[in-house]
Amino acid sequence: MTTSSRRNPLTLMVLATLWEQPTHPYRIVQILKERSKDRAAKINYGSLYTVVDTLEREGLIESTGVTREGNLPPRTTYRVTPAGKRELIDWVTDMIGQPQVEYPAYLAALAQLPVVSPDRALELLEQRAAALRERQAAERAQLAQARTALPAVFFLEHDYAAALTRADLEFTDRLAMQIRTDSLDGQELWAAAHERDRDLDEPVAAPPRRVADGPRRAATR
Repeated sequence: MTTSSRRNPLTLMVLATLWEQPTHPYRIVQILKERSKDRAAKINYGSLYTVVDTLEREGLIESTGVTREGNLPPRTTYRVTPAGKRELIDWVTDMIGQPQVEYPAYLAALAQLPVVSPDRALELLEQRAAALRERQAAERAQLAQARTALPAVFFLEHDYAAALTRADLEFTDRLAMQIRTDSLDGQELWAAAHERDRDLDEPVAAPPRRVADGPRRAATR
């Protein structure tokens, strides 16, 4: 498999689903959504058909024929090839055993946090914390539902996502508290820089308006 294909989590999901049983792309989407696998990959039909075409071109899956049920459009069923099974196992082995270098958006934003003022940063962090608490509540509900339907081994990604949310919230709350109490190392310089910029941004006083001269007096001798 090409390096670019391995960067796409949806490709892994499709390959793993077809490893379980041969099926058609429409059913793959249904299975992934039923299992709430959209936490691990962005799932949509357009992208999925592109992934299926790529996997077939690379010899990792193959068609087993076209079927048609009732008035539904014809659908091509695919299965994993021996090469596809080896690729799937190798891919999962690498991803589990070797931590990947990832670039989360929050990480990039934190690297440039001083772009906004400390007061604004505090507002944004509190806003993020509130959103994360809402996400936590939703994740708890999803986990509770999953536990009643499946053994834990089939929804480990939900446990991991919940752990990431918890860590994100703990870090965000701690950073907000440091800014709120003026205890973040370098915060004084950060605030001073924004004070300086505020001074520079203040409009320069306009020069006094020049009063138009009245009619020129006639020169006297």
